[in-house]
Amino acid sequence: MSTITASLGTDRVRWLRPTLTVLVAAAVAVGAPFYFAPFQVFQLTMVLVYAVALSGLNLLTGFGGQISLGHGAFFAAGAYTAAVMLDRYETGHLATLPVAAAGCFLLGLGFGVPALRLRGLYLALVTLSFAVFLPPLLKRLEPVTGGSMGLTVNKLQPPAWSGLAEDQWMYFVVLAVTAVALLLARNLLRSRVGRALLAVRDNESAAEVMGVRLALHKTLAFAWSAMFAGVAGCLYTWVIGFVSPDSFGFVLSITLLAGLVVGGLGSLYGPLLGAAFVMYVPSVSQDVSEAAPGVVFGLLIITVMFVAPTGLAGLPGRVLGAVARRPPRTTAALDRTPEAGSAPDAEPESPALSGPSETHTPADPAVVDAEPVGAPPRTEME
Repeated sequence: MSTITASLGTDRVRWLRPTLTVLVAAAVAVGAPFYFAPFQVFQLTMVLVYAVALSGLNLLTGFGGQISLGHGAFFAAGAYTAAVMLDRYETGHLATLPVAAAGCFLLGLGFGVPALRLRGLYLALVTLSFAVFLPPLLKRLEPVTGGSMGLTVNKLQPPAWSGLAEDQWMYFVVLAVTAVALLLARNLLRSRVGRALLAVRDNESAAEVMGVRLALHKTLAFAWSAMFAGVAGCLYTWVIGFVSPDSFGFVLSITLLAGLVVGGLGSLYGPLLGAAFVMYVPSVSQDVSEAAPGVVFGLLIITVMFVAPTGLAGLPGRVLGAVARRPPRTTAALDRTPEAGSAPDAEPESPALSGPSETHTPADPAVVDAEPVGAPPRTEME
């Protein structure tokens, strides 16, 4: 009975900490737009947008083990899908979200098929080429995309009953979409698909022997990743209200990958930390050095990687592990008396000979055969 009670108590403690963490984070997230200025609320909204994009990249790279340098292209596809629908067809904002998600899912599915035969740097180069040629292609499709001038659309306006400002309403809408996206990513990773992705990442041969279909799950990883990027691109259009090809260069893909690595690969909370890094560090670099913000940005990345090789999400565990591995302080020095410490060369006292010891050394035969002192001399008969 006591064992069952202890087990129930352990389960309660195990669930209590994450529940309290989620409740505190939700309270802070809900109260943030009422405390910060409008520009700061805009920055927090963009952090949530990038968090959705990095969640998709985390599925592909962090859990799937496939390097992608073209994530910004899927981000641009979702942004332009929403912008074209709002500008050309005058649909509602909410109607653009499922279309952008479905369109980018199919785009990632089609892109993942030819990438099955590639891995490592070769796959990274192919995905990078997709991010490089997409902006010139968008400029060529001027009747649809607006060319180099881009498209300007209306932002999502708050309803009258909400009583919120435009930035606050936008923040709450993006917060709701981000929460659903992160929950979907979490449930996806805990399903059979997530376990298959982990098996493929760790050892493809062993995963195939266990019955995992490599081609299917690699392609689905690209598709899910592109879908999350498309949703983030759609939210980007809602928040910014303007899209242009120059906003989605290959530098965006590199920045997203750097943000994911800094936040923590293979971590559910890494995309949030990486999104904050992507949003705030460039502005901090600009404030530190207006002449060379890229140098400051690179130095900050190097510093973070040196301090936290597993990303910011793994830093607390790394610190706790270092504390746990620290050897305990010995109390020998505390137990020493001043007299003992002042005479370090004193010889230890010999133990009393109270009886035979269990660990005595065998006697030397030469000593055993030696004649005792005062004994009569041996005769030849003896």
